[in-house]
Parts: sequence; structure tokens; C-alpha cells
Amino acid sequence: MAVSLQKGQKVDLTKGNPGLKKITVGLGWDVNKFDTGKDFDLDASVFLLNDSGKVRSDQDFVFYNNNTGADGAVEHTGDNLTGAGEGDDEQVQIDLSTVPQDVQKIAFTITIHDAEARGQNFGQVSNAFVRVLNSDNQEELIRYDLAEDFSIETAVVVGELYRHNGEWKFSAIGSGYEGGLAALATDFGLTVA
Repeated sequence: MAVSLQKGQKVDLTKGNPGLKKITVGLGWDVNKFDTGKDFDLDASVFLLNDSGKVRSDQDFVFYNNNTGADGAVEHTGDNLTGAGEGDDEQVQIDLSTVPQDVQKIAFTITIHDAEARGQNFGQVSNAFVRVLNSDNQEELIRYDLAEDFSIETAVVVGELYRHNGEWKFSAIGSGYEGGLAALATDFGLTVA
């Protein structure tokens, strides 16, 4: 039975699941029936962060155009351009046992591609969620359904995996950003051209 989280809640991941090494993080969403005249393309991205909350290099930004990070410990499985269908829209595979020690947090985000030009925001998105599964048996361990009403935001940090006393924990963040991916990337220490 999965642990269901509310915004701000934290839960042990590895302590309560001894021997857990490989996980799948699934992210999903639906688009409301607003007619903006343009298709929606939401993207899941991952930021691998040091103890200062910043990326170590550009390679610590994992997304559809840079689908592996942390020396192969983190892999984005591909871009879903429409979000159609049930279940996860995009997934990230993580081998917790091989994540470099100087990666203290792994932040999971969802952004709307070209949101400003398309006049789109997260107020037009519903049923967004993040879930953590045991990759070996596909058992859902953690689920966080974002219930927030984001009216102007174009990017959301949905959750974080982080190290604490030698174990991995998960935190339900649910924090929205204006400025899309560029604002997120800048906050996490990347230089955006």
C-alpha cells in the first residue's frame, strides 16, 4: 500500500523498504479542456543537487535532451508530447545505490514547454501527480497528488528525494514558479542563455 502525501509532508523511502535499490519515479498530468488554440506539451525534468541545493554541472540537469545523469544512476525514459492516456506521462529510473555521494537531493519538476508564447499555465492542468515505485516489482511506494490551484505558474517542483542519515527520504514540495524552466534552472544553479 502506497503512502499518500500532502504538500510539505516527508516520508522515509529506504528505511521503510530495506534493500530497495532501484526506483521508478512516475509523473503525470491531464490538461483541462481550455481552448488556448495551441497544444500542451508538459515536460518532466530532474535536477541533481549538492548540499547547497545547486547542480554540480550542466550534466546534473536530466530531461528529454539529456536523458542520463549521475554517471548513469538517473535516466529519463523519454518525452511524452501529448500527455494522453492513463498512468505516468513520463518516468525517471534511479539506481539509489550508485547515485554519487555529493548528490544530496534529486528534485523532480514539471514545466510547460513554450508556456509564455502559448498563453498556458498550470491553472489549465489538473490531476498532476508524482509517484515512486519499486522498479523490481512495480509496487507503488509513495504518491503525491498535487491539489494546489496554480493560476499563473508555468513550472512546478513536485517533489524531492534527499539523503538523511544515510537513508533516502521523499518530500512532497508542490512549489510553483513563474518563468518556466528558465526560472527553475537558474534557481538550481544553471546559467541560462
